[in-house]
Amino acid sequence: MTDSCFSPFQTLIDRDTALRILREATAGADDGELFLERRRSESLVFDDGRLRSASYDAAEGFGLRAVRGEVTGYAHATEISEAALRRAAQTARLAVADGGGVMAPPPPGTNRHLYPQLNPLADAGFGLKVETLREIDAFARALDPRVVQVTASIAASLQEVVILRPEGETVSDIRPLVRLNVSVIVEEDGRRETGSAGGGGRHGLAALLDPAHWQAQVREALRIAAVNLRAVPAPAGVMDVVLGPGWPGILLHEAVGHGLEGDFNRKRSSAFAGLMGQRIAAPGVTVVDDGTIPERRGSITVDDEGTPSGRNVLIEDGILVGFMQDRQNARLMGVSPTGNGRRESFAHAPMPRMTNTYMLGGSAEPSAILSELKDGIYAVGFGGGQVDITNGKFVFSCTEAYRVKNGRIGDPVKGATLIGDGATALLNIRAIGNDMALDPGMGNCGKAGQWVPVGVGQPTLLIGGLTVGGSAT
Repeated sequence: MTDSCFSPFQTLIDRDTALRILREATAGADDGELFLERRRSESLVFDDGRLRSASYDAAEGFGLRAVRGEVTGYAHATEISEAALRRAAQTARLAVADGGGVMAPPPPGTNRHLYPQLNPLADAGFGLKVETLREIDAFARALDPRVVQVTASIAASLQEVVILRPEGETVSDIRPLVRLNVSVIVEEDGRRETGSAGGGGRHGLAALLDPAHWQAQVREALRIAAVNLRAVPAPAGVMDVVLGPGWPGILLHEAVGHGLEGDFNRKRSSAFAGLMGQRIAAPGVTVVDDGTIPERRGSITVDDEGTPSGRNVLIEDGILVGFMQDRQNARLMGVSPTGNGRRESFAHAPMPRMTNTYMLGGSAEPSAILSELKDGIYAVGFGGGQVDITNGKFVFSCTEAYRVKNGRIGDPVKGATLIGDGATALLNIRAIGNDMALDPGMGNCGKAGQWVPVGVGQPTLLIGGLTVGGSAT
């Protein structure tokens, strides 16, 4: 990389000075880096016929890290200056102690770009954004007289990062991110229900402001709300469940994905620890984490340690074959980093995190899978959920689900929750559809207090023996 990679921060601190301080902080360490970040973000929320909030945020700072063995020294500041770096170096240096470490090799370089290097905040003026939100509100109300409330939001951000390594290598990335969401509340005979839709990715904002795009989102949100208006109480009990394609992959992400991150397995706190090379899923189940898909929400050209993102196979035909790794855990486990070292911001140290995690498609027709369901639930939309990483037990609430009997889709149900554990659910997958799809670009993942954008996906799946929690017996 050339010195021009450092140019966004060159006026704040000289690159040679920063490199000298970094080398002093990491002398005798196993690894370390200086992570510099500048972020700008804008968010507008239109609610109940008026602009409820409009915010613009700008932040910049650095994080300096020194690593030796399992110990990490990390310090950060919002002031990018020689004095601030020296103070941070003194703190990070505490992890190195008397030294003696051997610096890990630097990440390989890459010249690829998975998303345009543009500022999505500048794609449209403030007035156009507000007017688009106003048009969304009016369009939704005109579509259906039962609409009593509309909430629409537009969010855009630009993150610029520069990673300086002790060897002198500099890696930079410019990351746009946009999202548009629509939520509607409909009322009929005193009953109110909600439907939501939206998405985005790492590209410009113009595509989301196109009427053809947001009108489709409004119709989808309204469709879900109308379905829920006629929903009956969900049944309760142990039954087979068919999951729809796309966004239901969030269950896979939470119940299985976190358990395949390197740190949990190195510390043996994952339900999958010690099972490398063994069968952990039904035959035909292949799960990958892929940060290289162009313009996807979870994609990253390089991770937050400078390692190029990759397409990493985690489960292949039911066999556990890989974990997601950052540099520290990969080194301690004797494997290679996978490009999954991510952090929320300069104020956070990196850790193994997912990017776009999904299951590959199979050969079954979705209609044939549903026809095999004798008495169960067809779940196509999910809301919040909770997972215990140590045992993989999960609880997820359905936002759109249907009762199925003898292969026929019946009434929509409300109040359904899916309860189980990831390890058992993987082994109980009985059919895999040929309709693998990724989510529309709306995922956020939390871990240890840090949030990063992610993607999920899967084909239609038939899973046997899940516990369905509901309000009917």
